Amino acid sequence: MLNKSEEHNSSIQIIDLNVSIGTNHILKDINVVIPDNKVTCIIGPSGCGKSTLLKSINRLIDDVDKAVVTGEIYLEGENIYGKNTELTHIRKKMGLLSQRPTPLPMSIYDNVAFGCRIHGIRSRKKLNVIVEENLRNADLWDEVKDRLHSPASSLSVGQQQRLCLARGLAVEPRFILGDESTSALDPISSRNIENLFMRLKDKYGIVLVTHTLRQALRIADHVIFIYLGEVIEAGTAEEVFKNPQHELTKQYLTGAFS
Repeated sequence: MLNKSEEHNSSIQIIDLNVSIGTNHILKDINVVIPDNKVTCIIGPSGCGKSTLLKSINRLIDDVDKAVVTGEIYLEGENIYGKNTELTHIRKKMGLLSQRPTPLPMSIYDNVAFGCRIHGIRSRKKLNVIVEENLRNADLWDEVKDRLHSPASSLSVGQQQRLCLARGLAVEPRFILGDESTSALDPISSRNIENLFMRLKDKYGIVLVTHTLRQALRIADHVIFIYLGEVIEAGTAEEVFKNPQHELTKQYLTGAFS
């Protein structure tokens, strides 16, 4: 079993996590460490619990009807399921990039500024700096700087996904979570997002659910393999991909099932 002091340099530690929805026991005794400043890919077949694990990390699981969560998840030493944990404070630390872009029905500028305003930033001068900085971080500034007040819906799908990334970065999260965040994109846009993740890991921890093994092979530093709600194997990408210790992992990596 892990304990919260075992790996003090790691920002997320998951201890004895179990998640059930109604009578369906989805995640079973999850004990894993997710390192900071790395790209961690969560892999496994469809329906194995990958997205549920991601939702547990940012507590979006709270919004799922009949969900019951037990165990502990420590983010920078704080148990996010502690009795006195403030939910907005936790979610601010977790930038989420969904499967499909979800721009807000407002301008490009206001999409990026939205979260900052919620957290009390009102200065137009400061917001201008934040908007430009994070559109640059998402490699979008040069494409939109002359139309910041145009609707976000006027952007292409790939641009919208980068806008959503900029919106998440603007509130200064510790981690960026991606739930199949390139699956709705064309190959060029998908590779652009992958390149952004590789660059952004210098500042953030990146945790990605992916059904695409090729993507994990390209960008993962750390891998968590889940099967039927259990962590079968976790470690560095080199360890898991080149020298898997479990027969199920070997079978999955060779395409025996998907």
